[in-house]
Amino acid sequence: MDQPAHQAARGHAHPALSHAEIRTIIIGIMLAMLLAALDQTIIATALPTIGRELGDLEHLPWVVTVYLLTSTAVTPLYGKFSDSHGRRITMLIGIVIFIIGSIACAIAPNMLVLILARGLQGLGGGGLIALAQTIVADLVPPKERGKYQVYFASVFMASSLLGPVLGGFFAEHLHWSVIFWINLPLGLIALFITFHTLKKLPRHDRPHKLDLLGALLMVAATVSLLLALSWGGLRYPWVSLPVIGLVAGSLVLWVLFAIRMRLAPEPLIPPGVLHNPVVRMGVLSACFGMGTYIGLTIYLPVYFEAVRGLSASLSGLALIPLMAGTVCGATFSGRSMAKVKHYKRLPVAGLLVAMVATGVLAAFARDLSITLVEVLLAVISIGLGTLLPVSTVAIQNAVAPHELGTATGTANFFRSLGGALIVAVFGAIVLSGSGLSGAASFETLGTAAAQSGIDLADVFSDVFIAAIAGFGLALAFLIAMEERPLRGSAVKAAEAAIAD
Repeated sequence: MDQPAHQAARGHAHPALSHAEIRTIIIGIMLAMLLAALDQTIIATALPTIGRELGDLEHLPWVVTVYLLTSTAVTPLYGKFSDSHGRRITMLIGIVIFIIGSIACAIAPNMLVLILARGLQGLGGGGLIALAQTIVADLVPPKERGKYQVYFASVFMASSLLGPVLGGFFAEHLHWSVIFWINLPLGLIALFITFHTLKKLPRHDRPHKLDLLGALLMVAATVSLLLALSWGGLRYPWVSLPVIGLVAGSLVLWVLFAIRMRLAPEPLIPPGVLHNPVVRMGVLSACFGMGTYIGLTIYLPVYFEAVRGLSASLSGLALIPLMAGTVCGATFSGRSMAKVKHYKRLPVAGLLVAMVATGVLAAFARDLSITLVEVLLAVISIGLGTLLPVSTVAIQNAVAPHELGTATGTANFFRSLGGALIVAVFGAIVLSGSGLSGAASFETLGTAAAQSGIDLADVFSDVFIAAIAGFGLALAFLIAMEERPLRGSAVKAAEAAIAD
């Protein structure tokens, strides 16, 4: 009963898509992705202003963390829901929740309400990126799909470059709430385009049950671990009862989460998907690669300001090579996938080069000129960028069409989770290595460390060494990933769109 409907959907929906319709769909889902990606970067430079105006600096980091946690938890749920009920309705739900959360953030009267509103916003934003990638997978065969991953990489580059600039401008010259109000017109446009253009998407519907208990266990386990990493060596000694208790509690919750994965009728992370060796290794490679990259984007501005003495605005400009290089690497890697048989060779070489460049940063954290640092950052990001389209397309190539949403959601789940954990690890290295209390701000980090006789260049050398380890794990899992031939049977309409 399921199969004929599945076949009918495939046979009927694809031919109805014209060249112009595919382009419109791509534009619509890129705008939806921009909503989620921009919201993760635009808030960074506005955080100090938000903390001052709401009178709460202590809980300010949770404005970022809670969004990352809730968006991570719901990403697989969106994938399964879209497999059951279709991409269009799922995308509409995500955009609506995101808009409501943005409005709640903009009118938040205090820090607690803002944190809760950011959690709601994450519930909507968590599915937008994974859904966009899944929709492209519905339209384009794996052999050609890498080309479209490049468009998505450009969305992330735009959000990375524009976000901090816009956030700082709005907070300084207008009001910090504008960083959330701007999501309203963008979201309404994305809602309109999604409503009208996604009606003709192919359907691969399969009934699914949502594992809400699994999502709650994952969030609780992650929060416990993040608190341990945040408090260890600062508020409490690493061997203190609170820190050990948090680590032990996190371990127990992760064990319960693993049990839930085995026993639940429809677990949050399906064991069947992870049993696929290509999915498993590709997910882990992207998790460590992208997680390390996110950690560097968060703490490199601290390095530039505290170690190299740059201003906040100049440190933002100094990040441009790290952001732009990723798109360059992804562009070259994505386009080469359709032309070469051994598509893993380029990202393997890229990650090796990224590790060497990071090693140079670790060895000469204080002595390198800013120009050479910028060159090294460009090399690192280009090398990492080669991994992103290969891991995504290889994962999608290894599963059946009705599993695309689940597999893509699982990949994004672990990428977000890896980012949250690695950011916490980098933060623990910086704050513990500096010997400063949790009350110290990054703005005063350099001065306070100098007064304590601590060389922050050595602290950031440890951060770069940790980044080498992250890239090394990404490389190891990529090498272990099976290199299956990419399916090249294209739908005529999709082929026509790519041919231009």
